[in-house]
Amino acid sequence: MSSINRITSEKLSRLIGTPKCAALVDVRSDEEFAADPRLIPGSSRRDYMVASTLTTAFAGQPVVVICRDGQAVSPGVAAWLRNAGAMADTLEGGFEGWVSARFPVLSTRKLPKPDPHGRTVWVTRERPKIDRIACPWLIRRFIDPQAAFLFVAPADVAAVAERFAATPYDVEGVFFSHRGDRCTFDILLAEFGLETEPLKRLATIVRGADTARLDLAPEAPGLLAVSLGLSRMYANDLEQLEAGTGIYDALYRWCRDATGETHNWPAAAPKRPATVT
Repeated sequence: MSSINRITSEKLSRLIGTPKCAALVDVRSDEEFAADPRLIPGSSRRDYMVASTLTTAFAGQPVVVICRDGQAVSPGVAAWLRNAGAMADTLEGGFEGWVSARFPVLSTRKLPKPDPHGRTVWVTRERPKIDRIACPWLIRRFIDPQAAFLFVAPADVAAVAERFAATPYDVEGVFFSHRGDRCTFDILLAEFGLETEPLKRLATIVRGADTARLDLAPEAPGLLAVSLGLSRMYANDLEQLEAGTGIYDALYRWCRDATGETHNWPAAAPKRPATVT
């Protein structure tokens, strides 16, 4: 019988990428991580040897603790977190169980080095429209939930990237940018191993809206219209990012769960009861 403080890989897979997902903490040892240097999407690594010091960072939050097999060290770390008031579960079967079930894993080969606060830092051009909102959404939902984003004048991107150890994206001449007919969102999916069917479907919509190929997906013109509207509603790029995040949350759920659903008006009228004569 499963413990009440465990979550299955299947249930966790439905939460990842959504605003309701818990903080995911990978506590595999350095040796275990070196043997398979991948992560469950959205998770961050922590040293289980200092479990008692993690309580401040996660107090009051829902957390899922991930170790190699779900038994080695995650129950102890989760217990420490519950001691501090966190709602902490362990992943049943751990990282190995997740991989065995063939759920997606995040490649860390191109993961930027975190700053002293443990977050990745990204920089791009100010006044975002489509790709520069879609990419932060993807990064925070699947790569680094704590990621920080800097929006600066186009001429300042390179200097800010160098001086503040930030990773530039969606500007010419950098690694995370357009390649051929693919936009930056596509490149992030490919480089981080996130090419699931729902995210690839979303990427087609983003690519169509971002590169003026509105024929790629019926939803692309709508995304373009909404994105241009948001850019005129917000003078503050970070406020626009916050508002745009909800748009991509909804699009992702549609891509994952609702593409076969239709809607029409008027709704079907309920059948009238037969008249008794």
